[in-house]
Amino acid sequence: MYIFLNVYVVQEWRVIMKKYLAEFIGTFVLTFMACGAASFTAGYQGLLGVVGIALIFGMVVTAMAYSIGNVSGCHINPAVSLGFFVSGRMGVIDFIGYVAAQLLGGIAAGFAMLGISKSFNAEVVSAYEQYGYSLTSLGTNGFGENGGFLQINMWGALAVEIILSFVFVIAVLGVTAKKEYSSVAGLVIGVALTAVHLFGIPFTGTSVNPARSFGPAIVRAVTGDITPLVQVWVFIVGPLAGALLAAVIYMVLTSEKTSGAEKAAEISEEEALEAEVNAEAVIAESEAEEAVAETSEIE
Repeated sequence: MYIFLNVYVVQEWRVIMKKYLAEFIGTFVLTFMACGAASFTAGYQGLLGVVGIALIFGMVVTAMAYSIGNVSGCHINPAVSLGFFVSGRMGVIDFIGYVAAQLLGGIAAGFAMLGISKSFNAEVVSAYEQYGYSLTSLGTNGFGENGGFLQINMWGALAVEIILSFVFVIAVLGVTAKKEYSSVAGLVIGVALTAVHLFGIPFTGTSVNPARSFGPAIVRAVTGDITPLVQVWVFIVGPLAGALLAAVIYMVLTSEKTSGAEKAAEISEEEALEAEVNAEAVIAESEAEEAVAETSEIE
């Protein structure tokens, strides 16, 4: 019995660790590829532009949804995990494990981007910087002079992140609520992420994902630029607040209109009605049999 219990615990632990590893990998890939593409092509002003950057974020999250979604659900975003936790679709232990894995994945991706940027031609990097383009921003978010071309202030940036995170998380919660949507869930999530990036890039570069913002900000601080890290709280608080709001509103919208007591009363009424119908059927059958018997006696 003890051996079987140990085997069961080991198997369960492996399943749990696979989920956390999947979240680490997914967040790493999203941050490395999407933030890397934004950074290494000189940001929204560069080769990809706003549309290109928005598309790569959407395409990467779609690819991850269909590759690791069956392992962990492919949250790869602490805001999404918070939405699942608040709506009762995730336990506290898994929530902590997912968020830790996501943050580590974002940090690892930041260092990977930094390592690659060290191989760039210094003259090319310097030439771009003279025209105001940074090839080594690592896709960090910001506001004011460190933000998009609208140079939105701190409170505006916070408001934008709350709203966009609300839109994204409520879309994720809705499309993952039913198994019938599983075949298109990845596409819907990818489109939703693309949409919020199309809107948000001119303001803050669009975060809606604390792990994707925190990792590159930490790495930039290591290299001596602490501005992204000083401002990163907006891109942690904003997405989490938006996710919390999305989860609460989604639960209100999808909550059943009747209480447990009312359901019980309805069930009792249905059972009583069914019993009444059955009784009437028995009586009708009995009367029919009597009528047949009387007819036979007359004959």
